[in-house]
Amino acid sequence: MDWGTIINNTLAGLLTPTTIAFALAALGLAMHFGFAGLLNFGIAGFMAIGAYGYAISVLTFGFPWWAGMIVGIIGSILFAILLGVPTLRLRGDYLAIVTIAAAEIVRLLFLTTAFTDVTGSADGLFGYNNSGGFTSANPFPPGSYGWGPWTYNSETLWVLTFGLGVLAVCVWFLWALMRSPWGRVIKGIREDEEAIRALGKNVFAYKLQALIIGGIFGGMGGIIYAAFANVSPGVYVTSITFFIWTSLLLGGAATIWGPVIGAVIFWTLQAFLSNILPELALAGILPVTGTQAATLRFVLVGIGLMLLVIYRPQGIFGDKRELTFVK
Repeated sequence: MDWGTIINNTLAGLLTPTTIAFALAALGLAMHFGFAGLLNFGIAGFMAIGAYGYAISVLTFGFPWWAGMIVGIIGSILFAILLGVPTLRLRGDYLAIVTIAAAEIVRLLFLTTAFTDVTGSADGLFGYNNSGGFTSANPFPPGSYGWGPWTYNSETLWVLTFGLGVLAVCVWFLWALMRSPWGRVIKGIREDEEAIRALGKNVFAYKLQALIIGGIFGGMGGIIYAAFANVSPGVYVTSITFFIWTSLLLGGAATIWGPVIGAVIFWTLQAFLSNILPELALAGILPVTGTQAATLRFVLVGIGLMLLVIYRPQGIFGDKRELTFVK
């Protein structure tokens, strides 16, 4: 086995636009589930709306890249309101059902041929980064930057720099929110919303605000992913939601940095497994073909998620006392 290539590719997974996009989406789930106790199984829908809102605004309406990103964020806010208004007064189970269904409805709407001229249907959308000027806004001259496994061209470096800046702002914003009186009310709702309601607080309004804020983070994750790759409905499938949940639970649901570190660990493990498993199959150690071995990593992710929930639900960096509401 070529261990040099395996290690190099694994280390490269530590910092990629995909890692940053998933960290933002996991941060949104931390707001929803970790701090507010909202069971959102449709984070892929928020990512899709953010990405398509950005791409469609640029390609169809001729918006500049920054205005297209704002449209993507507004779309995520409207999506959160659409989901939250009819469900947040009910038990959390209803929100889980609605969000997973709504995310799939969104994906199918982007996939349908009825709106091909706008959404691109199964082919998706591309070229918006050039049309909207995001590529032109790149401050880095053409060339290679970095060293070893962290070597990037100027376009990738621009996306990484922009994405890390957005991630830093979102982490700081969530940290500040959770230290504020608003954050203390949100944590109280997570633990016992009846007690908070008895104190005269509008629990529904707080829940809706938390859903919107987390939705904005998820939408930004979709935008960062779209700034690096083409927008396609095949990306925002249900499995993406569970990958993000795995990242969240791995780092710690009720933490600020846990979702970010969890996303980094998750994609580093994904890079390692996608390289090592086919090599083990080719060496005859695994009784499967190379293609089957590459798919086997999804089975391992599922098993890992189950073990994580059973034996360490608070995550690597979480405090078990912060998750008493899931009992």
